This record gives sequence, C-alpha cells and structure tokens, in this order.
Amino acid sequence: MIPDFSGLSCSEVKSFVYSNLRYCIDHRIALTRRLKKDPRKGVSSLSEVILKEYESYRGNLKHGMSMFAFDREYGILTAGTDEVGRGPLAGPIVGACVVFEGDKIEELSEDLILMIDDSKKLTREKRQFLEPKIREYALSYSISLCTNKEIDEMGIAHCNNSIFLNSFNGLKVKPEVILSDGFFIKDCPVRNERIIKGDMKSAAIACASILAKEYRDNLMREYHNIYPQYSFEENVGYGTKAHVEAIRKYGITDIHRKSFLRGILGEDIFPERNGIIESEDI
Repeated sequence: MIPDFSGLSCSEVKSFVYSNLRYCIDHRIALTRRLKKDPRKGVSSLSEVILKEYESYRGNLKHGMSMFAFDREYGILTAGTDEVGRGPLAGPIVGACVVFEGDKIEELSEDLILMIDDSKKLTREKRQFLEPKIREYALSYSISLCTNKEIDEMGIAHCNNSIFLNSFNGLKVKPEVILSDGFFIKDCPVRNERIIKGDMKSAAIACASILAKEYRDNLMREYHNIYPQYSFEENVGYGTKAHVEAIRKYGITDIHRKSFLRGILGEDIFPERNGIIESEDI
C-alpha cells in the first residue's frame, strides 16, 4: 500500500523510496503521480529517481533475457563453461560448467536475470548473492580445478583444457552443446562453440564464471588464514606488488606456481635460506 506522504517528513519519504525501490518500480505510475503532486521540491523530485531506476531495471532485464536467449539459439540444453585463475602466481586454476533448460527461462529467479553479467564486472556482494541462485536454478553444474603443482607439471594450457573437460564430465545432465569463453575445448565429447567475450553474451558462461570465481576466491581466503603475510584474501594469488615483495621476503609456499615465478622473478626466488613454506592441503 502506498503511504500517505503528506504525513511524512522529506527525509522519511526519501528513506521509504530508497529502501523500497523494487516496490516503487512495481507501482511506479501511482507513486510518481503522488510524488509529483507534493508541494515540497525534495519530495516531488523523487519521482525522477523512480523513473531512472525503472529504466535501469528495464535495461538489466533486457540484457539478462538476451543472454539466456543467446544460449537458447544453440539448443534447449546448452552448457557454458569458463575458468578463473589462469594468470595468478599462486593457487589453482578453477573451471565451472553450467546448464540451464532453455525452454524454462520464465521459471528462473528475476534477480538472477536482472543481475547476470561477467563475473569481473560484478561486485563481491553481487557474486555472493548470485552464487546460491545459480546453484538452485541451474539444471546441472559442476566445478573442477587443477592445483599449482599440476600447473607446474603439465603447463597452464593443458590444465585449462583439463578443467573444462572435468567440469563437463561432472555434469549430471549432459548438454547438446557446450559454449566456451574464447577457447576451443580439445577432445570435447559434444559440440563445442568458442564464443569471443562469451561471459558478456552467454548466460551459462557468465554463471560458470561466477561459480568458478566464488569457489576460487573462497579457497584463497582459506589459504590467507594459513599464509597471512601474502595477503591472499586481497590479491587471491595474483602478482601484486605487495605479493611479489612478500615472496622476496618470506620465500614461496606450497601453493605457489614455480613455473610462473621463474619467468617473472628469476631463479633466485628460491634461496635456500627461505625454502618452501608448507601446509596441509585444504
């Protein structure tokens, strides 16, 4: 029910509008009319806030629906896969694969459709909000990783392809086609389509990106509790200046990628006086 704004102060009206924007969008016509009639400029101007929020809502909804429609063009059961952690100096590379039912998009959470985007464009709070919704509404999903030791032994390209295959193999429902973000999947058992900037076009790829990033970021936060001097909670293993300085000062841990470090810092990053800081696997 729309409140009687005449009995509220300007600050109380603003509080109502900003804390109930979704409600305001649903009742935008009645609300904007009432606000515009209010003689107080601070209140009447709030009608513009509702209209701008509504335009943003419509734009986000259109964008989200277009991403799901993009996947539907490839088939009813279209999977998307993406990886996170290809370039860090420490930690694993993580991949995820997600399948939605293309003919049941109308049953998805509106929040999921409104907020879906490339994980790199989303705030940590939005990714954390979306992760359980993706797990709930996806027909099937799977997450896979290769450790830093596997990366050192087999190379990042091999591991990148491996997590794509393992994520696909972990699906309980196998898709007709799998969309991958920028990479062809070698030895893929189903039709594979390489999509340039796929996490901006495909809902399934974007959702895979979100699941992979949240999984890896959470893992690196756990490692931060073991190795606080490397600030993994902030850099999640990437080669920031502070991270590199910590390596020079403390040496490497058993989650660092030696093959990456040699190329960046040289052979002298492994002095005997520092050795390797070891821990139990998480």
